[in-house]
Amino acid sequence: MPAEISSQDGFIAPKAFRRTRVIPGFTMSLGITIFFVSVIVIIPLLALLMRPWENGFSGFIDTLFDKRVFAALKISFLCSLLAALVNLFVGVLIAWVLVRYDFPGKKLVDAFIDMPFALPTAVSGIALSAIYAPNGWIGGFFDDFGIKIAYSPIGIFIALVFIGLPFIVRSVQPVLSELEAEVEEAAETLGASPLQTFNHVILPAIMPALLSGFSLAFARGMGEYGSVIFIAGNIPYVSEIAPLLIVVKLEEYDYAGAASVGIGMLMISFAILFALNLTQRYFAKKGL
Repeated sequence: MPAEISSQDGFIAPKAFRRTRVIPGFTMSLGITIFFVSVIVIIPLLALLMRPWENGFSGFIDTLFDKRVFAALKISFLCSLLAALVNLFVGVLIAWVLVRYDFPGKKLVDAFIDMPFALPTAVSGIALSAIYAPNGWIGGFFDDFGIKIAYSPIGIFIALVFIGLPFIVRSVQPVLSELEAEVEEAAETLGASPLQTFNHVILPAIMPALLSGFSLAFARGMGEYGSVIFIAGNIPYVSEIAPLLIVVKLEEYDYAGAASVGIGMLMISFAILFALNLTQRYFAKKGL
């Protein structure tokens, strides 16, 4: 007889019933998880890792350190990193305004934050190039001062800021919503300055969300294609991004070379995400 438990209304149910799960049991859940992770993530990555060796290890190294490939990886990495860092500060400010203040048109502004998610990347790229081109509204103004925005790394940076901003805002906004304003007021009553309140009260609470949003924004920037190619100009050694170079090599039927560039991007992204993971663990040990 299975052990029995009684509820307040006198109903007696077998103890085994308490183990009932809405989701299938561990064996089935684990099997489904492994199957989908293998099909969606592991197998494609293994295929990517195996393809470059068609030309041997020396061919892989030669492709990866080719001047054009190295320049494209450098541009993609630096622009993605700088865009994510800018979004880190601007995103927190926007999330703070949306959570802490009420103003006319607040819901409309909140909806516009998700616009980069909703717009097709090609549409956003065309819109950005039309605005920042030398004959555009903003680009024409800066062109009078000899500053070229579109068809340069500056244009790539702006496009990556555009598509990466929602990741920071949407990661931080829910955390700020749960952080009650009374906590900040209590810190002020204890004599804390606004800077001290932010560093010791607000920042520790939003730090995990900040790192998560930064990771997403950076990863999206490294792999972004549609919204960048229109404004980048795609000039080798100047404004050619790594995803475009992969497409170029595929059009030339250089599949091993395209996979080599992809592995280079994968290594850079993995190194950044690994460093962010170590940072998260560091803050967790410090109790932040």
